[in-house]
Amino acid sequence: MRVASGTSLALCGLLLLLQPPPSLGLTPPSRGHLCRTRPADLVFVVDSSRSVRPVEFEKVKVFLSQVIESLDVGPNATRVGVVNYASAVKQEFPLRAHSSKAALLQAVRRIQPLSTGTMTGLALQFAITKAFGDAEGGRSRSPDISKVVIVVTDGRPQDSVRDVSARARASGIELFAIGVGRVDKATLRQMASEPQDEHVDYVESYSVIEKLSKKFQEAFCLVSDLCATGDHDCEQVCISSPGSYTCACHEGFTLNSDGRTCNVCSGGGGSSATDLVFLIDGSKSVRPENFELVKKFINQIVDTLDVSDRLAQVGLVQYSSSVRQEFPLGRFHTKKDIKAAVRNMSYMEKGTMTGAALKYLIDNSFTVSSGARPGAQKVGIVFTDGQSQDYINDAAKKAKDLGFKMFAVGVGNAVEDELREIASEPVAEHYFYTADFKTINQIGKKLQKKICVEEDPCACEAIVKFQAKVEGLLQALTRKLEAVSKRLAVLENRVV
Repeated sequence: MRVASGTSLALCGLLLLLQPPPSLGLTPPSRGHLCRTRPADLVFVVDSSRSVRPVEFEKVKVFLSQVIESLDVGPNATRVGVVNYASAVKQEFPLRAHSSKAALLQAVRRIQPLSTGTMTGLALQFAITKAFGDAEGGRSRSPDISKVVIVVTDGRPQDSVRDVSARARASGIELFAIGVGRVDKATLRQMASEPQDEHVDYVESYSVIEKLSKKFQEAFCLVSDLCATGDHDCEQVCISSPGSYTCACHEGFTLNSDGRTCNVCSGGGGSSATDLVFLIDGSKSVRPENFELVKKFINQIVDTLDVSDRLAQVGLVQYSSSVRQEFPLGRFHTKKDIKAAVRNMSYMEKGTMTGAALKYLIDNSFTVSSGARPGAQKVGIVFTDGQSQDYINDAAKKAKDLGFKMFAVGVGNAVEDELREIASEPVAEHYFYTADFKTINQIGKKLQKKICVEEDPCACEAIVKFQAKVEGLLQALTRKLEAVSKRLAVLENRVV
């Protein structure tokens, strides 16, 4: 048996400690959407005062649409109305107006902000006395039909909400209060039904309000255990959550990318072919010292790949006002050569033409003439620190339509909406942001794991378990060495 040298063991330990921490799941599970929603008369009360900018109001409309998408809409199912308010109150459409989901979504798209004051109490009074009335399509009180108001506001109301909210709750209306940004949180609590931790929500900005749609999709769900009722499409294991579910696999299998079916593991004996291309922002806003950190970020990921003609190939493209291929796929066949080429890359400076870079990726980087292999998985990692100076949407969509797995990494002034536009589905698993270049190594660790998952989830699982075990042993050894050092120090002091 060969015994490794102390230097080799130290290097092994260092490489293992650079790996990402172990995770319970390898493939992001897909979530079912087969919930049957309970009938309700639902009225959205939406703040469109001057503090809500037009682009932010569009986010609110997306949130409304996502909740509506999850409902069973119809005269005998859920009816939806929208009340828009600022200094005055405007009923955009009553409960009786639209009996189909398509008509509701179209009506939501047409809503425009009022852009004046914030009379939240007046809007709630309108909802109680008018919006739920028979003439507007409200149904008689019944245990089978819920009366629900969802209020969305971002400011302090210019009138009182306490009494009118109490009357609403007393009449059987369930009140949800959503606050955004600099909202007065005490007002949210005055409005909301009990228990308040289920009826009060707060988000820091309108850009993330869409995340709340899942909560309301589940809140209106009639069937809470879809696994028990068989309303799921999991091949092996169904894991229930309120109004939804996730799929999993038995031991020895891994979840496929469809999030439903399972595939037998290869035993960790091999990985699939991956063509990976980095698209790196070299604009002047990055600055030379940060560009060196970006190069370390690239090499951090390269270190985790099985680079060979059969497994992983790496290409590198830098862009600013123009696009420059640093090296194509397949030019270098070892990690050492790839990392050396990355270190030798010179900084371009100038502008930020992310759209042009994405088009170059599609038209050149992943073509056979540039070293791409037919049948190999195509992975693109886009790194940027600012807003693109050209249009990215078409190229970003085309890359995903062609089956490329796209990751978006943003730093500093990067625009998160652009990152999400670039990232593959599920978006939350494919885009990353950090405010400081000094912390991009943490993103590198997350990407290491995700790219590893793409190559072979089963092999990855074995590697991660081994790494976790070795890391634990190294940490225990470190603690023992520290204890020995302290004892030696005590002994030295006694001798002196």
